[in-house]
Amino acid sequence: MIQKETVRKLAQDRIDERFPDVFIVEISISPKNAINVELDKKNSYVSIEECVAVSRNIEHNLDREQQDFELHVSSAGLDKPLRVLAQFEKNIGKEVDVVLKEGQKLTGTLIAAGEKSLTLETTRMEKPEGGKKKEKITEQHELPMSKIKETKIVISFK
Repeated sequence: MIQKETVRKLAQDRIDERFPDVFIVEISISPKNAINVELDKKNSYVSIEECVAVSRNIEHNLDREQQDFELHVSSAGLDKPLRVLAQFEKNIGKEVDVVLKEGQKLTGTLIAAGEKSLTLETTRMEKPEGGKKKEKITEQHELPMSKIKETKIVISFK
């Protein structure tokens, strides 16, 4: 079976050589040697050319005579949860949905992200006691990564 670390090294070698803003989100290899490599980019989106270059470096350095394989190199989709710290950092300032392991869902602006926690700013309209008009209430929530089930970018077409 093809080793994940071999694929990671081949992908990282090409990234280091040509695309310093690109990073690996996930590598998976099925029992039938279907290799999936997901990439993302710090300040932009991964281009087709970047995916092709990484794919070619992996493909040209694995021996199909030794083990046959199927290879897919793609961008981490907008519809997928954020999985690595670099993705969280890239999306600071954007609106996200955070689902906690206990089931609670929060929607707000990602303010900060670290290895152990993220900070989410939420807003809601609430009528104060004795008041007639609703007021905007803004709160910041520091959420431990260990309590987060998933975080996804809110896709808006406004």
